[in-house]
Amino acid sequence: MIEPLIDGPFGLDDIRVSADAFVIQFPKVKMQMKTAMPHRPIGRGSIKDAGCRYAFRWTAAVWTVVWLCIAGTAWSADSPFPSRAFRPGERLTFILKWTIIPAGEAVLEVLPQEHMAGVDAHHFVLTARSNAFVDAFYMVRDRIDAWADSGMRQSLLYRKKQHEGSTRRDITVSFDWEEMTAQYTNPGEVREPIPIVAGTFDPLSIFYWSRSANLVVGGRIQRSVTDGKKHVMGVADVVRRETVTVPAGTFDAFLIEPDLAHVGGVFEKSPDAKIQLWVSADYRRLPVKLKSKVIVGSFSGELVSVTGSGPPPSGNQSGE
Repeated sequence: MIEPLIDGPFGLDDIRVSADAFVIQFPKVKMQMKTAMPHRPIGRGSIKDAGCRYAFRWTAAVWTVVWLCIAGTAWSADSPFPSRAFRPGERLTFILKWTIIPAGEAVLEVLPQEHMAGVDAHHFVLTARSNAFVDAFYMVRDRIDAWADSGMRQSLLYRKKQHEGSTRRDITVSFDWEEMTAQYTNPGEVREPIPIVAGTFDPLSIFYWSRSANLVVGGRIQRSVTDGKKHVMGVADVVRRETVTVPAGTFDAFLIEPDLAHVGGVFEKSPDAKIQLWVSADYRRLPVKLKSKVIVGSFSGELVSVTGSGPPPSGNQSGE
């Protein structure tokens, strides 16, 4: 479901993390670099070696996986999609941090409906970009476009343009519902189609479908998802309901924790890895906050602004 975390020159086994230092080893060239963790606010001029550059590379890469994992979390299909949680013009902006250091922003948008493959289609967009500070070490400019039928029954097309450091990808996942397959392509790489089941979504469209879910504390939610490489049934638990305050305001929210069984990379190699997502309890089911804990540190994202969100359904202010 999720692509490998890092395509760089080293792996997680090459990194040791302690309370006061990062140690990055390069066994093949018998070299290591040690960078003291700063005990004061970090400024651009205070980072002078490659150690911190790789630390920020991890930050950017983990954030890509976090968003895809959250989007790829699956949900219950017990009730029809009410098509009320979002509408064209909605724009959600998030600030992303590694520990307490701002690393960039992510934006989720709903574009105007289109006509595709003979049906009306929703068009969703996720963009992620590192800030100017992180750009000096590892620039991230990612964009994901996803199309799903207007009834939110299945995906139609998925595209990801990835610009992370020196990595460039232009990924397409096409869906053939007559053959019940999905196929992954990237310039120079065409994979064999993989079998999928009815109602399968791509990692971004399923996030929007999930906003119709009837969340209940103690419940478990699931739905099938594919990135063109794997087709899995994801699972998440609704842990509790609580009040959460973020820059966009204070929200009554559900805390959801996805199962990371199908997620590789740093999550797979972190025994206590965890991702937590807070979703507003009103009819919009807005993602308001997310946190992850992995071996290389903690990462967080908070909702900063909401524009274009529709009015509540008539006669139902809470959406529950």
